[in-house]
Amino acid sequence: MILFENIAKKFGSQDVLSDINLKIRKGEFIVITGTSGAGKTTLINILIGNEKADRGKVFIDEHEVSKAARNFLQLLRRQIGIVFQDYKLLARKTIFENLAFVLEACEFPEKAILPRIQRLLKKVNLEEKGTCFPGQLSGGEKQRAAIARALAHRPPLLIADEPTGNLDPQNSSEILDILLDINSNGTTVILTTHNQNIVEKLQELKRIVHLREGRIYEDLGRLE
Repeated sequence: MILFENIAKKFGSQDVLSDINLKIRKGEFIVITGTSGAGKTTLINILIGNEKADRGKVFIDEHEVSKAARNFLQLLRRQIGIVFQDYKLLARKTIFENLAFVLEACEFPEKAILPRIQRLLKKVNLEEKGTCFPGQLSGGEKQRAAIARALAHRPPLLIADEPTGNLDPQNSSEILDILLDINSNGTTVILTTHNQNIVEKLQELKRIVHLREGRIYEDLGRLE
């Protein structure tokens, strides 16, 4: 479970987040939406410990992220997969090597790395692209590779921060389908987006939280 309690954040004199209270249950798929500047990315950065809230607390399970020591925070981040808008793949490594790098860092057994990568590439429809470098892939392929990398260490929580921001509608739809499939297997998914086509597609299926000027304006589909 993830819990935001009375979160507030300013940059200079500007209120970026105000009075954010939000509970996300294990296995939930939640869409956090709002226009640019609404506070979506700041909220995610506070969740993963990249930013400190000025007020309030953040919990992942029983762990208070807002007070976690650096060493513990690094361990906690290993329980989170993150997908960014700009992919953040290592340009001088092949897609296979990008995935292997994560697995090695997480101390995966050496004999388990190859079959794990093969399953991941199949999951995101990139079975034939493992030997390619990121610069040889399309935008949609890069984002699918980034999703595979985020899933490499089997995190119970996947955060996708504007993952379709640089993609066309067809590739955006493919990315969304992959995220829905990941969630159907039990992974908690937090998706931030300002793409209204995605919001409309999911509004009858998943929970939608609208941010406006740093506050929760609507929370639709919330479980009581």
